Amino acid sequence: MDYVNLGKTGLKVSRICLGCMTYGAAATGELRPGSHAWALSEEESQPFLRQALELGINFFDTANVYSRGESENVLGRFLKANARREAVVIATKLHGVMRDEPNGRSLSRKSVFFELDESLRRLQTDYVDLYQIHRWDYETPIEETLEALHDVVKSGKVRYIGASSMHAWQFTKALYLAQLRGWTRFVSMQNHYNLLYREEEREMIPLCQSEGIGIIPWSPLARGRLARPWQTESTKRYETDQFGRILYGQTEENDRAVVDRVGRISAQRGVSRARVALAWMLGKPAITSPIVGATKPHHLADAAAAVSLGLTPEEIASLEEPYAPHAVVGFQ
Repeated sequence: MDYVNLGKTGLKVSRICLGCMTYGAAATGELRPGSHAWALSEEESQPFLRQALELGINFFDTANVYSRGESENVLGRFLKANARREAVVIATKLHGVMRDEPNGRSLSRKSVFFELDESLRRLQTDYVDLYQIHRWDYETPIEETLEALHDVVKSGKVRYIGASSMHAWQFTKALYLAQLRGWTRFVSMQNHYNLLYREEEREMIPLCQSEGIGIIPWSPLARGRLARPWQTESTKRYETDQFGRILYGQTEENDRAVVDRVGRISAQRGVSRARVALAWMLGKPAITSPIVGATKPHHLADAAAAVSLGLTPEEIASLEEPYAPHAVVGFQ
């Protein structure tokens, strides 16, 4: 495993980040609030968390809304028992609905302080390495959010702050205001980016490169669509993932051509499709650490192997050539 600095910070993170949205289902198989039909129970999750550590992955991403906190519980208990706190980088997020009440979701000062303490309790730690705003809050002034985030950093409960999925003008405004007021600045952007969705290349990625912001993309395999032949999905996630249909509801021929070319290079190289798609992303100088979910052992093995798979300029051009512009999605 290779390690790089997260943006302009001195924090070293693995080139692959384990996304923990999948972990935290009830042991009975019933759905918790905020959970998904494909989520794994704590017992089922353990082998993947352990495999991540064995592969040298030190970067773990979760959120308070994943199974309404149970993902944080699962991750916290596992790392407490199996890793030294200083050896791992824990990232979590806030913004989404946690309770059915007026202050049950937001990026208000009240929410930042309360939700952070709740996340720390579930994660069984005194601090979070990277605390991220999950989406832009249109009902809370960004100044209020930024000052609250600055205060939790100064309190010692948070080491760095990051953002996720927003318009470039919004992120620019947040960076500018933080600098103007002397508040802690965002060091990372967790955005939607992969071979089937490259709209972030227009503004957000150049902005992050200019400002020295680390990029940790979510859905680097387009929710599995880049890991198998076109429209052959038969997984429980594909069948029940409504958000995935919003993100990839278009069935354009251009998308199929991209998937087919991933398959062609995969066959020529004798490696999995997932490895090819991740190698393409890891070859981008702007990308720090793609967030990879895992429900089967080969998922993490492929991701780790992609770190050392260098694609040729011709292969990269072949993968990118069919792409057509898409509607902007993923900010909701």
